[in-house]
Amino acid sequence: MSRTHTLVMGSRGRLVIPAEVRSGMHWHPGTRLIAVQTETGVNLMSVDQAQDMIAEQLIGHDLVAELIADRRATAE
Repeated sequence: MSRTHTLVMGSRGRLVIPAEVRSGMHWHPGTRLIAVQTETGVNLMSVDQAQDMIAEQLIGHDLVAELIADRRATAE
């Protein structure tokens, strides 16, 4: 579900996230957020959402085996 909301930056660089967005994302006062700057804009997500996204992207990857294989290839 994608919705567009207009935010206005205050003089001190602060943004107010609309209540509808906070409620829909289950963000409550004290929720830690991450702003990820990309070439096309900024993605905003909670730390928990970022951890879940990364864990999902790593499913099926054996990072230790990949590192060992890379080190062996470099050594050869």
